Amino acid sequence: MTATIGEARRDELAGRLAGAVLATLDLQAVYVGDRLGLYRALEDGGPATAPELAARSGIHPRYAREWLEHQAVGAILDVDDVQAAPDERRYTLPAAHAMVLTDPESPWLLAPLSRFVVGTAATMPRLLDAYRTGEGVDWADYGADVVEAQEGINRPQFHHLMGEWIGALPDIAEKLRSGKGRVADVACGTGWSSISIARHFPEVAVDGIDIDAGSIARAKAHAADAGLDGRVSFLFADAASADGEGRYDLVTIFEALHDMARPAEVLAIGRRRVGLGPADGLGVGADDGRAHEEAGEVLADGERVVGVREVRVVRDLLIADVRDQLDRRANLERGVQVEVAAVLAVGEPEQVGDAVRILQRRGP
Repeated sequence: MTATIGEARRDELAGRLAGAVLATLDLQAVYVGDRLGLYRALEDGGPATAPELAARSGIHPRYAREWLEHQAVGAILDVDDVQAAPDERRYTLPAAHAMVLTDPESPWLLAPLSRFVVGTAATMPRLLDAYRTGEGVDWADYGADVVEAQEGINRPQFHHLMGEWIGALPDIAEKLRSGKGRVADVACGTGWSSISIARHFPEVAVDGIDIDAGSIARAKAHAADAGLDGRVSFLFADAASADGEGRYDLVTIFEALHDMARPAEVLAIGRRRVGLGPADGLGVGADDGRAHEEAGEVLADGERVVGVREVRVVRDLLIADVRDQLDRRANLERGVQVEVAAVLAVGEPEQVGDAVRILQRRGP
């Protein structure tokens, strides 16, 4: 019996890793199509043979054929006649697949994740050194692939959901719509969260803040391309030490707090930026329902978890408790992994209004 169980576990792991290898190779081929613009060339120019795709995209015809055949075998592209001569087969990008591979604002976009796979693999030597020395790997060291992957995968949710997220805080949303508000978007990355805030609230001023100089440079370029460089400004600064006390009506942090080395300091600065005292409300958004439940496990008695549609907000956190609640090591020791997607620095819980469902913390 023991040998049988051991063999089953062995086979399960072997199968899992073999599948992971094939999936990784698929993602590498997607990376080629993404980076060289091959999917875009098929979408914009329509079905193509290998020589036609090579001419459109500026690659060698032999490599175009290899890539097209791989994509057809993997059912990512369609091919019209497999019996035709290799250079006469026409390949098509299905419209449904374009939503996953080429549309930068599609909720189903996943092609940028291929850049994560390639970019993080390229950083492995530095990561191995970090394991040996105990030092870290700076975000900038991961290179353009990882930065642009983060940008690409987050942009659609900002585009589609930003108005709904902030709209769940009706008093703040009303002030922003009036054109009298100012927003600090902390850890703005390459700027798409800041740009989306400005688009949803056309009269407000938005200051994006990030510690990565390369991301700030991309953010400024994106804002200029969007025609928003007059209303959206970007600052290269450490959010844990940047000033601006009492200057803002809303402070946001999207998909970043869980990556910060000093989250408690960042949250404290966020409170001061909107003029909140140490006992005022603070909103922390978690990635999904499971993280929402796990967040409840690390809250002190009497604190509450608030759910707002896609974004989950943890309210009534005292800054004195934030350090313990967000300390990664303490959470890991308790078997808790709290992934945080957004932070909204706001006032009293009543401001959330009827759009919010308050869940009392579960008992032991």
